[in-house]
Amino acid sequence: MAGDFLRVECPDCENEQVVFGKAASEVVCAVCGTTLATPTGGLSTLDAEILEVVESRESHT
Repeated sequence: MAGDFLRVECPDCENEQVVFGKAASEVVCAVCGTTLATPTGGLSTLDAEILEVVESRESHT
């Protein structure tokens, strides 16, 4: 499974949180509950600012 872990900032409360770039379910802010990522069947749609790529996972096939 390839994908990236991203550190994002919530647009409402500025909380920083790590999310998976290909999230299979909706990801909400742990502090205020704002939606940060929405699954699309591939890369998630992010509703938060990406601060950095924390870890990149590459496919080894």
